[in-house]
Amino acid sequence: MQATNLDFDHYSALPEAETQARILDARARLGKRAVLLCHHYQRADVYRHADLTGDSLKLARLAARTDAEFIVFCGVHFMAEVADILSRPEQTVVLPDLAAGCSMADMASLAKVERCWRELSTVLGEPDERITPVTYINSAADLKAFCGEHGGIVCTSTNAPAIIDWALARREKVLFFPDQHLGRWTGHKKGIALDRMAVWNPDLENGGLSNAEIENARILLWDGHCSVHQMFQAGHILRWRAQYPDGLVISHPECNLDVCRASDHVGSTEYIANTIAAAPPGTRWLVGTELNLVNRLAEQMAPQGKTIQFMAPMVCMCSTMQRIDPQHLAWTLENLAAGKAVNPIRVPAREAALAKVALERMLEIF
Repeated sequence: MQATNLDFDHYSALPEAETQARILDARARLGKRAVLLCHHYQRADVYRHADLTGDSLKLARLAARTDAEFIVFCGVHFMAEVADILSRPEQTVVLPDLAAGCSMADMASLAKVERCWRELSTVLGEPDERITPVTYINSAADLKAFCGEHGGIVCTSTNAPAIIDWALARREKVLFFPDQHLGRWTGHKKGIALDRMAVWNPDLENGGLSNAEIENARILLWDGHCSVHQMFQAGHILRWRAQYPDGLVISHPECNLDVCRASDHVGSTEYIANTIAAAPPGTRWLVGTELNLVNRLAEQMAPQGKTIQFMAPMVCMCSTMQRIDPQHLAWTLENLAAGKAVNPIRVPAREAALAKVALERMLEIF
């Protein structure tokens, strides 16, 4: 069953049944030399093959503890970068499709963040003395490195409150990127007034803010967002509650503030999965996060009589993660079995070292 042509063009038209069989065959040949990671948002026909599942940081940390030579990350580019940074030198991280990126992560580039830092210096003086840069883990490695170099830190959707506490204890302000909604919800939960959280538009001079607005801000929120989570609206929740007044609503903090305020629970993908799993049988849930995870939870919880409903009335999934399909996975695994690592993810040494500083600061706190 081993492929005779290992170029991807040979795989793109493979029938589903043959593709799945070739994945299983290649995995058997690789054995423990490869570990397959799947993020919660990964499509079902790939997720079924996972050795490890979870959110991005959990997966990267778990994979680094394995003896696997190859870490095959079925997620998106920034996740594979984190895995490369945290893995051992003898391990190789592979991303089955290099086009599997993250639109939110792409909204904050190093060039734009450095320009922001320079512009802040004209208003505030030396920014390293007054502002702590905080990047969401959903960002490129060079932005994590920027934070490592400038006394900053990385956060996840779970530990963001503790990270904001740490950052504001060190300096009076935070520059939070790339997701304004996670930053706003976290600041709101910490009691920071909305008028002290200003949005920085990187395409405008001084972020589109006056000097007074910059001075007033405790948190400068980068003008970025997740396209998936912006589909959810508070009106969806209100209409659902009218129909199911005893139902429960749970949302990801990448949703807008009105959705988070209207929800009973707000938390990460792991939090959402664990909260619903721990709920009493027969409960009904409206869930504001990516469709693949919601569908998987609905299937898993059905035997307990739990009803899990997707929040938006339209289909809404992470289109870039969808690029990791069975054909790309089969191509990747058969190449590995043949002795070739396709699409290896290697963060440059200096960048990786600085990014690891920012990641380790986070791990020491949480």
